[in-house]
Amino acid sequence: MGRFFITGGGTGGHIYPAIAVAEALQGEDIFYVGNPENLEFDIVSQKGYKFLGVNVHGMPRHAGLELIKWTFQLGFAVLKCCYYILKYKPDAVFGTGGYVSAPALISARLMNIPYMMHDCDAQPGLVTRKLAGGAKCVSTAFECACKFLHNKNCYVNGNPIRSSFKTLSKQDARKAMGLEDKLTLCIMGGSQGARSINDAAVEVLKAFSKDFNIQVIFQTGKKNYERVLEQLIKIYPEYENDKNIIIKPYFDDMVTVLKASDIAVSRSGSLSISEICASGIAPIFVPYPYAASDHQRKNAKFMEEKNAGIYIEDSEITEKSLYSLVNSLINDKTKLDQLQKNSLSRAKFDGTEKIVEQLKEIANEK
Repeated sequence: MGRFFITGGGTGGHIYPAIAVAEALQGEDIFYVGNPENLEFDIVSQKGYKFLGVNVHGMPRHAGLELIKWTFQLGFAVLKCCYYILKYKPDAVFGTGGYVSAPALISARLMNIPYMMHDCDAQPGLVTRKLAGGAKCVSTAFECACKFLHNKNCYVNGNPIRSSFKTLSKQDARKAMGLEDKLTLCIMGGSQGARSINDAAVEVLKAFSKDFNIQVIFQTGKKNYERVLEQLIKIYPEYENDKNIIIKPYFDDMVTVLKASDIAVSRSGSLSISEICASGIAPIFVPYPYAASDHQRKNAKFMEEKNAGIYIEDSEITEKSLYSLVNSLINDKTKLDQLQKNSLSRAKFDGTEKIVEQLKEIANEK
């Protein structure tokens, strides 16, 4: 049995790929290194993995007292991870980038423990760029990411995704959601929602159902749910009786939601893109404009360049533009089919297996 440290946290884009790899390392001894104040602690606790806490936060972007305090905080977190390595003696460390993974990866480098990194964005984050040089290998979701990394063992594996994306059919997904077998649109802004997308969608939900007779699955985000309902009841008070519309603050089972859909309006985080591609959906991407290093815009532009998605700025998403974009796909089946085909062609269903294989290989070399 091997022993592995898995690290990554702060956002779902770092946590869920790390968890997917941990789950695929069946029968191995797994320790998860993360911040106990973050989302990863709750998720890891539910999964039953041993959790090793480190107190680390994002690096301040400007020089000053906060940066000095952060430097000391990072130093203490690195020392703590060195202690964890001495105590538990992992065979290898796997990190998914982001500030949470930095202490464990730096410690591995200092103590000559082999480590592997995975970065999910078209332009890798700061931690990946700085630490890739010492990694035994680096995994990426986008081929264009490799040019930013100084590592000869750079593999384009895609993001680790759940195995049910391979097996669930569109018909079974629709049946599970109580939907008919007809054109379905998914609108989502991530678990927290996106006000710009929500405001545009509320204005045109009735038109999508009545004018186009399409089904709409609308994830508003938990913070925005009540606001959306207040707006909708003024515009379309009969919405609750419309079988074409499903509105929820959050869907626990996004596999079924996406597999039931033909078109998606979505932010362009890398994990969302991977799951959209695995579902063969025609995507309309609305990047979050304040994402770190502007990575969502870069992800969306990459997909547009591959003719695997439509890109629109957050500031440009209105009821008129949303209506027009969806209408253009409904009325141009060739365009819709092409986007779906190109999206599906970018799916990498074996990403988790490849990462686990590479991770075990570097552990065995030790």
